[in-house]
Amino acid sequence: MKENKTQILLLLAYPIMSCNLAAQVQGNNENKAPNIIFILADDLGYGDVTVYNPQAKTSTPNIDRLASQGIRFTDAHSPSAVSTPTRYGILTGRYCWRSRLPVGVLNGYSQSLIEKERTTVASLLKRNGYTTAVIGKWHLGLDWVQKQDVKYVSPADAAEVNNSAIVKSIDPSIIDFSIPPSDGPLNHGFDYSFILPASLDMPPYSYLENDRLLALPDELTKGNDLDKGSAGAFWRVGLMAKGFDFEQVTPTFTQKAISFLKKQSATGKPFFLYLPYSSPHTPWMPSAEYNGSSKAGQYGDFVNMVDAEVGKVLTTLTEMGFDDNTIVFFASDNGPFWKPDFIEKYEHRAAYIYRGMKADAFEGGHRIPFIVRWPGKIKPDGQCPEPIMLTNLLATCAGILNKNLSENEGEDSFNILPLLLGNTSEYERPEALIQQSSRGLFVIRKGDWKIILGLGSGGFSKPESYQPKAGEAPGQLFNLKEDPSETKNLYQQYPEKVEELIAILKKYKETGRSR
Repeated sequence: MKENKTQILLLLAYPIMSCNLAAQVQGNNENKAPNIIFILADDLGYGDVTVYNPQAKTSTPNIDRLASQGIRFTDAHSPSAVSTPTRYGILTGRYCWRSRLPVGVLNGYSQSLIEKERTTVASLLKRNGYTTAVIGKWHLGLDWVQKQDVKYVSPADAAEVNNSAIVKSIDPSIIDFSIPPSDGPLNHGFDYSFILPASLDMPPYSYLENDRLLALPDELTKGNDLDKGSAGAFWRVGLMAKGFDFEQVTPTFTQKAISFLKKQSATGKPFFLYLPYSSPHTPWMPSAEYNGSSKAGQYGDFVNMVDAEVGKVLTTLTEMGFDDNTIVFFASDNGPFWKPDFIEKYEHRAAYIYRGMKADAFEGGHRIPFIVRWPGKIKPDGQCPEPIMLTNLLATCAGILNKNLSENEGEDSFNILPLLLGNTSEYERPEALIQQSSRGLFVIRKGDWKIILGLGSGGFSKPESYQPKAGEAPGQLFNLKEDPSETKNLYQQYPEKVEELIAILKKYKETGRSR
């Protein structure tokens, strides 16, 4: 990995934050490639996990146990405050605003987003001898095949297409669902896939296994709880496979993951399992045994159910004898959908002390739980305050294998292996981290300082945006060390800091990379 002189000088000048010494190397198993599991919850808040928030009205004993057995990061972030761009960043190590989707999310009928020749975590590991699988929510687009007797929908004539010429949605009536999509997970490094096309509240409601629909979505659901504003047992109107059961989606993903793990025990090959759950994103529909299990309503009950499903996967690892040589990552794709009236009603802070929620540029939109366990390498009960991003998975996997990424791979991915192992001084720290809200507001984070390039949340919290009044700052600047809840805008007091942070984003855009 190349370093330029500017980055080296910045690294030397940057105050080194010490990660807890509990995250030290213990043991030696250098010659055997470790199995890697990345579990991604959907819309799980920092404050939903009780090891992060002891006052939570939820209960997460399995995730807490995972943290006690490894290291948890207290300043981890998703690259976006919504789903699709974060998932793109996780798999490619690249900010999604560099892609054909600079803002927003895809739906179940969107064109494939990941570029055909782009290296992903799965393709990197596959070419290094791993068996790779994705089980869960895809939400990165599929190239559905259109019926032969209809006009081809291209970016030039699509009903919905963005400025970067990706088809975000086509009419499902012209899709031939009997033919596998021409681009899906199998085209991006995965040997096995079992997925939902998008979120669990977006049609089509049907599973695909190895890019083939298990059942045709030939029934119509009128949607549910459409008047509640994307909360509760909410899903949109659209096509659905006969017998599709919303309550059983999360358990189905768990069972498929367990089946995959059991099959790997006989192969002797290392494996990579990407397990992106579709929960606790809406519809909030926990199975009956979890109803009333929390003090945070349907959402809290669903969080408790997600924790239990994660526990089943961890138990299987132990039963199959995989624990000693398996790295388990656990994270969320963004902050929680948890409005102020929910906080008041349940006295539960899903985003903990942080301002805002899912979709926002504020910390509540993108500060997430992030936990890593690697027995024999990472000591138990570790904590690390270093700011990190989910885009780091690609470079970290390369580091685990002692491989280097090329110049056109993982342009925004940094190897956090030294942090996992407690070797903080060896960590190549990025100059800054970039986040983005659902409406495209950029966030630049360097050290304790964070700037939002606009006014409002940029997402779901009110107001989403507004124009500055005479004499008012055009953006928002916060010192997160002194003001973690972002209550005091320092934009006008520190113009030099504003210029510095804006210049970093400009450089990242012009160079096409941040490493």
